Amino acid sequence: MKTTVYFNIGSNIGDRRAFIARAVAALYTLPGVKVDAVRQSEYVESEPWGFRSDNSFLNLGVAVDADIDAPWSEAGLEGLVKYVKEVEKSISSMPHRKPDGTYGDREVDIDIIAVDELVFASDTLTLPHPRMHLRSFVLGPLAELAPGWRHPLSGLTAAEILLSTK
Repeated sequence: MKTTVYFNIGSNIGDRRAFIARAVAALYTLPGVKVDAVRQSEYVESEPWGFRSDNSFLNLGVAVDADIDAPWSEAGLEGLVKYVKEVEKSISSMPHRKPDGTYGDREVDIDIIAVDELVFASDTLTLPHPRMHLRSFVLGPLAELAPGWRHPLSGLTAAEILLSTK
C-alpha cells in the first residue's frame, strides 16, 4: 500500500544545512515502511515562529514516498513520532523549549505535517499538523512537493491555504 509522509525540517543556529541534511538522511530509514523516494522542496528562510530571536530559520519540506503492509495504525503513527524525536536527539541535545515552556533557538526541529490525508489525534501527534495553516514556511514547501494534496478537514490544497494566510 502506497503512503506519503510529509515533514518540515528547520534549523536556526549552527550549520543549518548540515543539521537538516542529517535529518533528511534519517528519513530514509523510517520504521515500518519501505521507502521508495525522499523528495525535497526548495529551502525557505523564515523568521522564528512563536518566539523572538536574531537567528532566522532555514526550512525544508520533505515528502517520503513509501510502501506499508497495512493502513496506518495508532501504534504505527506513534512509532513514527518516537522515531522523529530520536532523530532530533541524535542530531542535537538542545531542547526545543526553554524552561518556561516557550520556544527557543534550535539546531534541528522535525515536524510531521501530514500522513497522506489522515486525520489523527493523540497526546503526541495531531494530523494534519494543527498549526500548519499559520505557517507559510510549511505551506509553501508542501504545495511545491504535493500540489494535489488536500487538507482532509478543509478540503483546501496547501497552496489555497497559503493564499488565505496572506
